[in-house]
Amino acid sequence: MNKRIGILTSGGDCPGLNAIIRAVVKCASQQRWEVYGIPYGTEGFLRLETGKCQSNDLKLKENGYDLPGLLHGIDILQFLSGSILGSLSKGNPQDKAIAKTIIQGYQDLKLDALIAVGGDGSLGIIYDLAQQGKWKIVAIPKTIDNDVPFTERSVGFDTAVNKVTAALYDLTFTAASHDRTMIVEVMGRNAGHLALHAGIAGGADIILIPELTPQIDENLIINLCIRLAKLRWTGRKFALVVIAEGVKNHVGERQKAIGDYLAQQIDQVSQRLCLTGKPEFCELNKIETRATVLGHIQRSGTPSSYDRLLAATFAKKAIDLIAADQYNQLVVWHNGAVQIQSLDKVVSQIKQSHRLGICPNPVDAEGFLVQTARSLGIYLGNSWKQTV
Repeated sequence: MNKRIGILTSGGDCPGLNAIIRAVVKCASQQRWEVYGIPYGTEGFLRLETGKCQSNDLKLKENGYDLPGLLHGIDILQFLSGSILGSLSKGNPQDKAIAKTIIQGYQDLKLDALIAVGGDGSLGIIYDLAQQGKWKIVAIPKTIDNDVPFTERSVGFDTAVNKVTAALYDLTFTAASHDRTMIVEVMGRNAGHLALHAGIAGGADIILIPELTPQIDENLIINLCIRLAKLRWTGRKFALVVIAEGVKNHVGERQKAIGDYLAQQIDQVSQRLCLTGKPEFCELNKIETRATVLGHIQRSGTPSSYDRLLAATFAKKAIDLIAADQYNQLVVWHNGAVQIQSLDKVVSQIKQSHRLGICPNPVDAEGFLVQTARSLGIYLGNSWKQTV
């Protein structure tokens, strides 16, 4: 049976969204289905209802990404970052008027099913709309934060890890050239996956993540300075520190530019330790810190081969689910394979976590990756034992 399906990308952008769109269109074309790209997340349904776009304008074709000149007909979507559909989170279903218009837009487009690509925040919004409008949906997780529950990987995460790792490589040499402690602040919201993965891969000496270091207290800074002193005592004059943006300040509040804040704390405490006169701290007065915020560059760049493969397999599974009329599912990566999880269960955990102000899919504080970092001598917080 021919189907008419929609696809939208919602929430923040990340590498791999276009690869998902491409794979969905290709897989659906094999089934002779029609695919409609909804622009700017759920706002696309609003635009449809207000006449800002027409249904024929939204139809995607397998060979429809035409470029002029010699590139005509070449499908390059899997290599492009961002989203050709746009990616926004608008249309909160708590606003009854907006929700009603969005739901009407879905109905007017006469969709048999919708593939929603989103992170933990936007998936909750789309889920509520789907419940109200009785939509048939399948969801695909994407986020550089890797914080969607029940999936070990989300599309975009691997590329972001590579991006941060490359930045750490570059910053290592300028740190070494000037005997500096380089502090690198990375994204992740309340999750430390990005900082932990990239920190290990990028050779960081210190990694601070919310799951292990909820806030920057006095004891943490002292132990961190002891770690820096040990490096200098053994002849290593520079250091690389990675801090996740979700780590809070000394009073447990979210701090804008937490990397700069950490640099200030290191400068103050290191000078105080120098005044103790202990020989192991004599090098601390020479510490010079610099903080770098990588910012939105982490969400850009050519998607890695892993993210492209993940996008393709997730898209294929989503099409399989629609073909089997199996809806209200999240496609996930678990134990090395594509699997599915009920959206009821996924969104329930997301909403409960948001109410509690915690990450819905945190780093396992006792997991093998954390154990690996500790075995490599990376300081992860106050659980590190002083050896100076």
